[in-house]
Amino acid sequence: MTPLVTTACERGIATLTLDSPANRNALSARLVGELSAALAECGRDDAVRAVLLTHTGPVFSAGADLKAPPSPYTFVELLRALVDLPKPVVARVTGKARAGGLGLLGACDMAVGATGSDFAFTEVRIGVAPAVISLPLLPRLEPRAAERYYLTGERFDAAEAARIGLLTLAADDADAALAPLLAGLRKASPLGLAAAKRLLTARVLEAFDRDAEELVQRAASLFASPEAREGVTAFLERRAPIWEL
Repeated sequence: MTPLVTTACERGIATLTLDSPANRNALSARLVGELSAALAECGRDDAVRAVLLTHTGPVFSAGADLKAPPSPYTFVELLRALVDLPKPVVARVTGKARAGGLGLLGACDMAVGATGSDFAFTEVRIGVAPAVISLPLLPRLEPRAAERYYLTGERFDAAEAARIGLLTLAADDADAALAPLLAGLRKASPLGLAAAKRLLTARVLEAFDRDAEELVQRAASLFASPEAREGVTAFLERRAPIWEL
């Protein structure tokens, strides 16, 4: 079976590539499982100084795979693994990112987006809400921007994503922008990186401990609602849901 997440390592940087372009790198149960396993292996490998999370195709991730979704618990465990990994995780985005895909970005320590990228919290348009992804995202996002984009589902570009805190920076050439970040990580000591990351993620991990169960239950309740069933059906049938005016 062809893997949905591929791994390569060069000079201490392990590159994990979401490689399921046929379904726009949607977060299926299988892809989430493979990414979780790859992260765990990076954590055990002393040769890995940092992780670069990237993608094939024009979409970083379209969010949850509505045909074969992971359980909310499994997805929360993946987000926590990204935050809790004692090695920095840097995201590289050169296309679209939607819904749960933005949760991956929020769980990474740094994220670089090409200027042609665009982003959207599309959950409200199918009758749910950005529940579990709020754990890593809300501490990063500018509050007024979070209110706007959570509630409207509007698309926004890489410059706006950087302004509101979703991205570390936006650049015409994502790889050129990444180069000094990765060079800096290669110069840092593994112990120093782990200790610095622990300082940066302490409050987010506290939020996982405190709020994850409630948000998982909220997400499950929303997805089981009649509105979500209509929203998902409308999305799969490529039509407007009944509530759209």
